[in-house]
Amino acid sequence: MGICDAVAVAKILNATLVIPHLEVNPVWQDSSSFMDIFDVDHFINVLNDDISIVKELPDEFSWSTREYYATTIRATRIKRAPVHASANWYLENVLPVLQSYGIAAISPFSHRFSFDNLASEIQQLRCKVNFKALVFVPHIRALGDALVHRLRYPPGESEAFSTNYLRETTDQNDKQRPQKFVVLHLRFDKDMAAHSACDFGGGKAEKLALAKYRQTIWQGRVLNSQFTDEELRSQGRCPLTPEEIGLLLAALGFDNSTRLYLASHKVYGGEARISTLRELFPLMEDKKSLATSEERVRIKGKASLLAAVDYYVGMQSDIFVSASPGNMHNALVGHRTFENRKTIRPNMALLGQLFLNKSITWSEFRQAVVEGHQNRQGQLRLRKPKQSIYTYPAPDCMCQA
Repeated sequence: MGICDAVAVAKILNATLVIPHLEVNPVWQDSSSFMDIFDVDHFINVLNDDISIVKELPDEFSWSTREYYATTIRATRIKRAPVHASANWYLENVLPVLQSYGIAAISPFSHRFSFDNLASEIQQLRCKVNFKALVFVPHIRALGDALVHRLRYPPGESEAFSTNYLRETTDQNDKQRPQKFVVLHLRFDKDMAAHSACDFGGGKAEKLALAKYRQTIWQGRVLNSQFTDEELRSQGRCPLTPEEIGLLLAALGFDNSTRLYLASHKVYGGEARISTLRELFPLMEDKKSLATSEERVRIKGKASLLAAVDYYVGMQSDIFVSASPGNMHNALVGHRTFENRKTIRPNMALLGQLFLNKSITWSEFRQAVVEGHQNRQGQLRLRKPKQSIYTYPAPDCMCQA
């Protein structure tokens, strides 16, 4: 949520914000820009009374760009902002640069602004940015609306999807009642599997492959590597596999009549890995099954846009379930809390211990799961010190009586 923090810092410094440059993630290799993902005109208009925003750096400051110097060393760059820096830190360290040069670039900026000890107007501005100003570009919203419509009003066996989802009529709505659906965010890609350092039953070959991947991406610097698989699972540090999330859902009462939307990028192990989940939930859909290749052409191969569609559908679902913590999980949990929508947060430590118990019966497993998730189904939780305002928007983002 760096953009939300950037708006808040710009407000504190009384500075104009330049729409940020997004770094290319070494894992996803997606070069999509901020403007490719979010409706910039809407963003600027919503915040018009709060701060000044420009889409590009004015020409008179071209001497301060990274491209001009062909190096990251420049006087206007602040590269040592501490994690969760206070408002005073920015006033003491960034404002003088602004006053001297008229421009300042803070990089890296992720997680560089505190969640605590801030004026209420700054906190409320962050909420406004996150929940009101950030809206996906029109073609993402249009595709998302089409997917939601098809989940709510599934076509008959003889009906094909319309390729012009912008003109879909409501004739079908008059014939059938809207169906409820659950969005499952399955974060079980190679990146997550490798970083967790957990054992996923693939034997020695899998362990070696994931270890090699860890070395390539993180040069072996993965904290979990020092623990055994049993220790990691009992502490809830292992992402749930498709098979495990299927058992969780079944224990919570979901069955083969549940309409499930699978929000994921690339599942580690491919279709073979999710076959059991599909057997449990035959009405499971995803972007590929719900939309034609023509409809998906603008998002194909672009991880950020694919995730944006999943996020949009996730916000419209009756229930959202995330298989493991992460950026998508945190963002959707917070956004759905703000909108008062039901979200199930798996108890990772409990599930890890249950899955380690090889003698447990289904009845015992189901009872333990139900009892362990009674308070993890969307109940409002107040933010504690150091916790993210974007994941826990109460009380900062809520109206004060």
